[in-house]
Amino acid sequence: MFIGWRIKRQRGSHRILGKVGCPDYTFAFHEREEIGPRMLARISKHTGLVPTDL
Repeated sequence: MFIGWRIKRQRGSHRILGKVGCPDYTFAFHEREEIGPRMLARISKHTGLVPTDL
């Protein structure tokens, strides 16, 4: 996916991201919905990705 992160598995709107040396990160949103700034910040905090990477 981005900077070593990849989607390990997906079920419905739930996705589990994985990266070697980092714990998995699970998040859920629908493809047609836009991710808000709070959720982008939360994903950035846990993965090290910045909003421009997403």
